[in-house]
This record gives sequence, structure tokens and C-alpha cells, in this order.
Amino acid sequence: MKWKSILNLIFVVGLIWVISGCSSSGTSPEGTGSSSSASDKNSLKVAYQAQPDTLDPTVTTAEATAFPARLMYESLVTLNENYEVTAQLAESYEISEDGKTISFKLREGIKFHNGKEMLADDVIASLTRWQENSSLTKSILAGSQWKKIDDYTIDLILSKPSSIVLHILADQTQLAAIMPKEIIEAADPTGATEYIGTGPFKFDEWKQDQYIHFVKNEEYQSDADPVSGLAGEKEALVEDIYWYVVPDVSTRSAGLMSGEYDVVIGLPYDSVDQIESTGNKTEPYTYGMEILVFNKKEGLFTDVKARQAVNYALDKEVVLQAAFTDEKYFELEAGLFTPERTDWYTDTGKELYNPKDLDKAKQLLKESGYNGEEIIILTSRDYIHHYNAAIATQQQLEGIGMKVKLEVYDWATLLEHRADSGSYDIFFTGWDTAVIPHQYGFLDSKSEWPGWTNNTKIDELLEQIGSTPSQEEAKALAAELQQEVWSDLPIINIGNYKNINGYSDKVTGFKHIIGPVLWNVSVSE
Repeated sequence: MKWKSILNLIFVVGLIWVISGCSSSGTSPEGTGSSSSASDKNSLKVAYQAQPDTLDPTVTTAEATAFPARLMYESLVTLNENYEVTAQLAESYEISEDGKTISFKLREGIKFHNGKEMLADDVIASLTRWQENSSLTKSILAGSQWKKIDDYTIDLILSKPSSIVLHILADQTQLAAIMPKEIIEAADPTGATEYIGTGPFKFDEWKQDQYIHFVKNEEYQSDADPVSGLAGEKEALVEDIYWYVVPDVSTRSAGLMSGEYDVVIGLPYDSVDQIESTGNKTEPYTYGMEILVFNKKEGLFTDVKARQAVNYALDKEVVLQAAFTDEKYFELEAGLFTPERTDWYTDTGKELYNPKDLDKAKQLLKESGYNGEEIIILTSRDYIHHYNAAIATQQQLEGIGMKVKLEVYDWATLLEHRADSGSYDIFFTGWDTAVIPHQYGFLDSKSEWPGWTNNTKIDELLEQIGSTPSQEEAKALAAELQQEVWSDLPIINIGNYKNINGYSDKVTGFKHIIGPVLWNVSVSE
């Protein structure tokens, strides 16, 4: 028997063992060890790899929060299938001739999950707090204020016109979620302590490290417009959604094949054939960039030469291969935007993308003053592709004489550590392709996003992009921005990649649009 056949046999036997274990010992929402209560067509069971540290999407850019939170929360505006801004909780909006005032007419009769009607005071409290926390608003909305006109009308008064304000309000990375005013007032810096929104599902229970339970909002008032992207009609077609925290990739895969889960967010790249052979569906989708983020506030990488040394040391293809296993799931690409985003895409700076020059890397490292100190890379097995990318990077940096240590945490703990500038030098993360450059939190110095970019030229270019009325001019400025990113290296874009979701053949309507869309989704018997 050939070795490939032997390995395939071992893989299948191993999966059968994991499936049998997963099926017999699954934890139910009641903690009884039986998942039967969440197994009928009125429930949707979703497996995701990381535990969120909060379900308040206004205080973090972490997808572990953003993905489940969108079941509960909505914003004034959102994005349609063409990534154009459209009204959501706003009935309409109007921009003044001078571009300095945006007037929003609120939908009347919208109820929060606690039964209270959504009014202007709630919206202003929510958006003021979001503006204080969002990494996107520090420059574009600096000096702006929200003004109540009446209970169903508010104005956003800008200090200067901007062509991208509405896109920032529709951002899904750090959602401008609308909550009751009293919830906002009771919130602390780590987030709201009660989860009450206007969305099609309501928060019910959170069992740490096990699951989050959402229930159908029977009083939900949907937009009546046709479905388009994240906009239009929403309907809760199941009574319950159980959002399971399942860090182990093999357990997620096995759970999908056994029927333990209906939807799995983030499948291992080598499991696709096996999953599809059992009748389940897989859905690869273009995600965005795998990025290496430098700590530029403390330590070695405050020196641009040290950052450049890493860029010359890394073979990006080797890192991508380690992280994503097959070239059909990744792309060697220098752009901040994917080539499909023709309104922003440019290949400017590509000469610095994958230079692979070890001699130059060693010389730059020497010039940076590196003296053998330990370099700490934060990583997590909760996102196995980040973990594998970190290992490949460690090996290559050791090849130019650096002493590198991986510190491995669960994702929620990693988020805490990456906010502490004294605890690391590098971390890996992914960034979904943005709608506008400002949505990349690692660019704007004012955002103070972990890694702490501090580049006056990048800040000036972002401001110019935000204030220019012409998309052609904005794209030209974005090309300058990208060149500066590759010169200064606040991050290293390793390349573009695809994620893979999986779902049961009993599931209808599942989509991924800047995150999983679980409304308008049904499960058959």
C-alpha cells in the first residue's frame, strides 16, 4: 500500500473516532450532556473558533464579537450587495449642500428587545459612545456632533465635509450599534453589561467557553425592502440560535459531519473533500489580508530598519503555504484591497512586497541595533492559520539570527495582551477587505489600535482621501498611501486568503457577507 493511501486511511479512521466522541458527549444548552434540545428544525447550531471577550461591538474590532453581535444589533445605515450605503434603522438621510450636515429621519415604532421604543435620545447616546470608541472616527469625525431635532430626527454636524462618513457609519468591523440610552449610561469601558438591541434575535444566555444562546425576537420590525447584501428584509426563521465556542478545528469539522452543528465558521483547509463526501456543503470565500502587526510603541520594532529586516527575511509564499495549505486558498498580493475592488485596488509598492533578500535582512537588522534580545510573537490556536503563519515566521526570523519566542493564548487572552505595549513585539491577525481605506484600523495614528502606528504622512493621506469629492482622486491618493505603507511597514501584508465555512445540506439561505448572515436562514427536518 502506498504511503498516501495509508495516510488517508489513518485520517478517515481518526475522523470517525472524533465524530463518535463529538456525537456522544456534546454539551447541551442545559448542560445535561445531550444536544437533543437544540437539534430540531427550530434551532440553528453554529460553531465558531473563539470566545469573545464581550458582545458589545462598539468597543472592539474583534470578529469573535462582531459576528454574533450582528444577530442582536443594527445601525442607522448598512451596506447592500454592491457595498453601497443604504438606510437600516434610519428611514432616510439627506446631506446638506455644503456637505457639513447629514440629517437622519428615524424609522418610527422600532422597539428594542426590552419593549422600549427607539427614539433620538437612544440613537445619539449610542452614536456618541461609538464615536468615542471607534478606531475609524478619530480623524474623520473629529469635532463633529450629534444634534436632536425631534424624537425621530437627528443631525450629524461635521467640522468639515467628508465623502466617507456614511461608509464609516455602515462599518461592520466596529458596528455603530444602536442601544437604549440607559444601557449606554450603565456601560463601562469594557462594554455594555446588558445586550439589548433591535435585531431579529435577542440575547438569552452566555455560558462561558461553551455557547451563547439567542432567541427569536417575536416583535422584530423588519425593513420591507428586498434583501440586498446586509440591507432589506430580515426574518428570524428559527426559534433559537446556539453559538458554540469550539476552538479545536477537528472538533468543528467532525461536528458538522455528525450533525452536531448546522453551520461551522472556519473549517480547516484540508477537510473540504471529507466534509463534502458526507453530503455537507463548503463555501470558500475571499476574506482579505493575513497581516503581521509590529509593536511600534515599544521595543525593537520602533525602528523602521528592524521592520524592513523582517520584510526582507520573509518568504511570503512559505508563510501562506503554512497557513492555508493550498495555493487555491491564498494569493501573493501587495494590495490593501483585493483586485476585485477596482474602485480602490492598486499594485503600488509591489517591488517591496516579497523581496526575499537574507543578506539585506541581516544588514538592516544589524543597523537597527538588534543585540540578541528575545522577540515575542503573540499567537493563538483558536485561529489555526494565524498560529501556523506565526510558526513559519519564527523559523524564518531565526534564520537571520533573531531569537524568537511564540506565546500562545486563547483568542480573548491574546486580545488583552496585544493591548499592552510592553508584552510583545509581533502578532498576526486577518483583516477583511475594507470598503474604504480608513476601515483599516492599523493605519490611522489617532485610532491607537494595537501596534500603534504613528506616521504623519499616512495620517495626512487618509485625511485627504476622506475629504476629496472625486473617487478618481481618492484612488490616486490611496496608491500613495499604499506605497508609504510598504516603505514604513506599520504592518506586513503577507497576502490575501480565503476562509471556508461549512453547513449542513438541511440549511437553506446561509451566506457570508463581511461575516455570517444567520437571518433568513432555515433548517429542514
